[in-house]
Amino acid sequence: MKFKDQVFWITGASSGIGKSLTIELANLGAKLIISSRNESALYEVKKQCKFPENIAVLALDLEAYDDLVTKVDEAISVFGRIDVLVNNGGISQRSLVKDTSIAVDKRLMDINYLGTVALTKALLPHFIENKSGHFVVTTSIVGKIGTPLRSTYAATKHALHGFFDSLRAEHHNDNITVTLICPGFVTTNVSKNALTGDGSPQNTMDIATENGIHPDEFAKQMLKAIRNKREEVYIAGVKEKLGVYTKRFFPRILSKMIRKLSVT
Repeated sequence: MKFKDQVFWITGASSGIGKSLTIELANLGAKLIISSRNESALYEVKKQCKFPENIAVLALDLEAYDDLVTKVDEAISVFGRIDVLVNNGGISQRSLVKDTSIAVDKRLMDINYLGTVALTKALLPHFIENKSGHFVVTTSIVGKIGTPLRSTYAATKHALHGFFDSLRAEHHNDNITVTLICPGFVTTNVSKNALTGDGSPQNTMDIATENGIHPDEFAKQMLKAIRNKREEVYIAGVKEKLGVYTKRFFPRILSKMIRKLSVT
């Protein structure tokens, strides 16, 4: 895949991975539609990019997933087509199961899973008609491994794997590609914005997140996976990757390791 003149639509583009991915793709000559709830932040990202005339801002809220069909129509009208949808928007969690209200569980599921699925379903007919399209989904290492303080966040990411694995199988003959990107710790505001048990943001940076992969480096590795049309890739530190393979081959050992993680 050559990125020049390809039309990418990126959600969660106002900060973190989405922002770095936007800037990197702009440097490579892609045409971009960037989305998040924070419209002013999106315009700031646009200002930092090469060829800003090739970047359109389209604010959307994944939680308001009943409105996403209209947003898809708006997005297609910008450049006449969409080649790649990067489902990158979402929110995390830092709370014990026993302390997490069902309202928080619902909000996480609405944003991370149902919002992403609704946007994907709304765009799917466009890809089918064109006999071409690429869904890229930012999931997480916890989409493979559930860890303390992230129960519902992990559930939403596990759900995305199930949905998109099925979609990939159903639409192989329509030349539709699915790439699942599984980050480990990345130095973004994800832990600061993570919801606690009562729905308020944590407002502090996890040490592991602070010491994670820089989002600019992450974006470069992510684009390599997109270019090669990888089905699933883990962009993470050695320990996180090791956890995935330990889960696969030695699940009981991983369970013992997970139990030793801090839950405070």
